Amino acid sequence: MSREAWLSGPIEGVPPLLMPVAHALTQSKEDLRAAASALTSGQLWLRPGGVASVGFHLRHIPGSADRLLTYALGRGLSEEQLAALQREREPVDAPVTQLLDEVDVVLDRVIDQLRRTRSEQLLERREVGRARIPSTVLGLLFHIAEHTQRHTGQVITTAKIVQSEVSAHTG
Repeated sequence: MSREAWLSGPIEGVPPLLMPVAHALTQSKEDLRAAASALTSGQLWLRPGGVASVGFHLRHIPGSADRLLTYALGRGLSEEQLAALQREREPVDAPVTQLLDEVDVVLDRVIDQLRRTRSEQLLERREVGRARIPSTVLGLLFHIAEHTQRHTGQVITTAKIVQSEVSAHTG
C-alpha cells in the first residue's frame, strides 16, 4: 500500500501554506480511482437507500471545484458553469474512467493554481454566489479541498455498498 499523499513529501511548486490543500486533492484523486474504477456503468448511477450515486459525486466534485476556483480567482460564474451545475445529478452515458479523468483534469488545474497563488493573496476578500457571501482566497481554496474530501468519502462508501449488493445477488 502506498503512503497517503500528506506523508509523501511536498508537491513541487506548491507554497507550504497551501500544501495541505494540494495533499488533500491528490489523496482524493487516488482514493476516487481506487474506489470507483471497477464500477460498471449501471453501478455508477445506483442510489442505495436513496443516497446520491457515485456518478453524481464524480460529476459534482469537478463542477464544484471549478466553481469555487472561479470565486477564488475573483470572478463570477459563467452561464456554462451554471448550466453544468443543473446537469450534475443527471446520469450520463460515459464510462467511469472518463468521469475520473474529468475529476483529475479539474483537480490538477486547482493544484496548478495553488502553485501560482502568492502568500500575500491568501487573505484577499472574495465573494461567493449571487448573495456575495464574504470569503477569502484561502477560505475558498481550503473549501475546495474539504468539499472534495467529503464527496470522496461518500464515493468510497457508496461504491462499497453498490459492489456488495451486486456480489450478494450474484454470489
